[in-house]
Amino acid sequence: MSWSIQEQRLAFAQIMDRAMIDADFNARALADPAWAVLEVTGKSLPDGYRLRFVSNEKADVTVVLPDMAAESTELSDAELESVAGGRCAGSCLASCAISSTVGLGIPGVGGVACG
Repeated sequence: MSWSIQEQRLAFAQIMDRAMIDADFNARALADPAWAVLEVTGKSLPDGYRLRFVSNEKADVTVVLPDMAAESTELSDAELESVAGGRCAGSCLASCAISSTVGLGIPGVGGVACG
């Protein structure tokens, strides 16, 4: 079963409201988030959906750090070569000259740098 964004927001708001006033519910929600969702909404979490609640522990703000990135997010030399910009020596120059002269409306006169 999938949940709409509105259903998710409503469920989380209801869980937070109850967790602020019911210590037993709060402790159980931390230990078993799926139970808390079922308890408040009467609906189970969608298959494969992972949910975790964390205690604010009287902090001003609790910030959830993102998952660790893959080992390397840098492009390899081959990947860089395939996306590198710059000027090419062949057909690119011809197409730049054509578009430059057409843009100016003067046949055979470039004047606009390309690349």
